[in-house]
Amino acid sequence: MKRITTLTCVLVAWAACHEPLRAQAGGATTAPVIVLETEKGVIEFETYPDTAPRAVAHIVALVRKNFYRGLRFHRVVEDFVIQIGDPTTRDFTRRQYWGSYSSGTPVGVSELSGSRKHVAGAVSLAHLGDASTVDSQFFICLTAQPQLDGKHPVIGQVISGLDVARQIVVADRLVRASVRVGTTVD
Repeated sequence: MKRITTLTCVLVAWAACHEPLRAQAGGATTAPVIVLETEKGVIEFETYPDTAPRAVAHIVALVRKNFYRGLRFHRVVEDFVIQIGDPTTRDFTRRQYWGSYSSGTPVGVSELSGSRKHVAGAVSLAHLGDASTVDSQFFICLTAQPQLDGKHPVIGQVISGLDVARQIVVADRLVRASVRVGTTVD
């Protein structure tokens, strides 16, 4: 009996970490907002669990596990993107490998959407050619990037702090990432 109770607790905890939506009255749900506290200011983005449910759940779970705390932005291309999500960025002696690693648990599905575009402030998951291999690395578009549409899953949109994103340089540190309740989706 003790094993069943323990297993039940583990499953409930896992479900809580992997469920990005909170049910509201009338069947509406609330999409989480990711808050990125950088050394240069705060960037907030709403998530799109309606078009990328597994990817959003994966990123939310990583945020809740403090995976992103202390990571550094490893890719910054002016007027293009800033990118983060490689755990080796905590170690300057491994700088030559920055951008090569992730959490080690890919989402496993390709959630490309024809309705979500890479506009300025779009938040999208990075991959090396196969959208089903996306994991912890994500990028924020600093300007519209229509050539990325249909190639990378858009998981959200910056709702505040795009000016902060445009100030980020390589090796800037993410102090903390958190999740808060966001907008209601019908």
